Amino acid sequence: MKSINGIQFADMIKMGAHHLFQNADYVDALNVFPVPDGDTGTNMNLSMTSGAKETAAHTVEHIGKTAQALSKGLLMGARGNSGVILSQLFRGFGKSVEQQGTLDAKQFAQALNYGVETAYKAVMKPVEGTILTVAKDSAKKAVEVSEKEEDIRLLMEAVVKEAKQSLNRTPDLLPVLKEVGVVDSGGQGLVFVYEGFLASLKGEALPEKTVNTSMDDLVNAEHHKNVQGFMDTADIEFGFCTEFMVRLDHGKKAFDETDFRNVLSAYGDSLLVISDEEMAKVHIHSETPGEVLTYGQQFGELIKIKIENMRQQHTEIVGEGYSKEVPTKKAEVHPYAVVTVAMGSGVSELLKSLGASVVIEGGQTMNPSTEDFVKAIEAVGAERVLILPNNKNIIMAAEQAAEVLGIEAAVVPTKTIPQGMSAILAFNGQASVEENKKYMTEAFAHVKTGQITFAVRDTSIDGVEIKKDDFMAIAEGKIILSNSSREEAVTKLAQELIDEDAEIVTIIYGEDVTEEEATKLAAFIEEQFEDAEIELYNGKQPLYPYILSVE
Repeated sequence: MKSINGIQFADMIKMGAHHLFQNADYVDALNVFPVPDGDTGTNMNLSMTSGAKETAAHTVEHIGKTAQALSKGLLMGARGNSGVILSQLFRGFGKSVEQQGTLDAKQFAQALNYGVETAYKAVMKPVEGTILTVAKDSAKKAVEVSEKEEDIRLLMEAVVKEAKQSLNRTPDLLPVLKEVGVVDSGGQGLVFVYEGFLASLKGEALPEKTVNTSMDDLVNAEHHKNVQGFMDTADIEFGFCTEFMVRLDHGKKAFDETDFRNVLSAYGDSLLVISDEEMAKVHIHSETPGEVLTYGQQFGELIKIKIENMRQQHTEIVGEGYSKEVPTKKAEVHPYAVVTVAMGSGVSELLKSLGASVVIEGGQTMNPSTEDFVKAIEAVGAERVLILPNNKNIIMAAEQAAEVLGIEAAVVPTKTIPQGMSAILAFNGQASVEENKKYMTEAFAHVKTGQITFAVRDTSIDGVEIKKDDFMAIAEGKIILSNSSREEAVTKLAQELIDEDAEIVTIIYGEDVTEEEATKLAAFIEEQFEDAEIELYNGKQPLYPYILSVE
């Protein structure tokens, strides 16, 4: 096989996404920290699935256009650092081949290499021994092999072989992997994708694995979980989620994507328009889907039409009483919005009380996607927005969302709930977006964060022996101890974090902690550190019984 076209590439994507889906749990299990947030496989799976769905909807023989569809699907579906890096790898790939109808071995290898260059540029501080290294090594091998080999199947065999060897070398580059005895989880996810590519090219079946949930079910369930909780049914101004494609007829009205998007924007919100020379895909929330379809029909034949009543869907999801009353007043456009991420109703209310406009449900076990951010921000209706991820694994997805929003937006790179709280308090509604980013980043710089969670497996990290189900104390991102007693673990964590200079100590206790237990901890801290002011909140967060903040 000396070349591949867009249809063949789409099948490669389908197989790669399916193979990753089958093995997402295995990738999750490779996460180094034994905390209950093994999400690399989940994030990569949902990201790749989004890319595969978009590819399937825009498959054409021209490989450049098919690759662009993959890039767009991955961009909007990207979750977590691993998902964002995956999206950047294929964003670069797509950019490299956008003018190509087919790819030969040399062009395919160059596209893989350009994807690596794009991904490295997207990461502020690239770390070797990760998915980046596996992608880089395998792309380098592809370029080397393509100088002598014309068969793309044999080229892909070399890519997969090198990717596996690079994956096995990751513990030598990242000491924590060697200490725990695992390879890099993101790199493993990429190997599964590449194995799927190879199986497609060779016409071989992948080994099946028993699963209980389809990819679509998984994506839809998590979409509902993350997006629906921040609004009431009555707040849905545009009630019909309308999706369709236009098979462009250039003998009809001339199509210009920018003009098309501008006209449709008057019919509703949450508008996404993606087009190529043959097709335009539209997603919009509107009160008048019929008018939207009539306008789209001016440019060609309508296909794959889907209209869903979001008020009814929302009612079913959150269990509210459904009201047929349709809001008639257009939602107020706010000059500013502060959008943040958290788990736990108490934490959400706390963040809102401090000034957050929207709290997206997410964090340790489910990272919001780029699209989740975009939809939440569009629902607020703000002219400018500041995004606080409150989790290091969400920052890159937030940054991608800021790039595609079309309004002034900036990400304040908070990695914990306490950092987010401090940043929100520094917000100034009269300052510019960049000024606020500066002020808010400076505000959380001196905040120390401690967390208590439980171990999901036996391991050893930084000399700390950890047993499954033990309570771990994490100070500033580092596991400092493991103990079978939650009370002992949190008191030792407090002693590690708090010193004589501490002025405010905030205790946020989770859904499994009683008020009596939390009050006892507050009394202990007050006795040990008399000059510190103690603030106690019921965060109702899962998985993390205690979150401590010291300022």
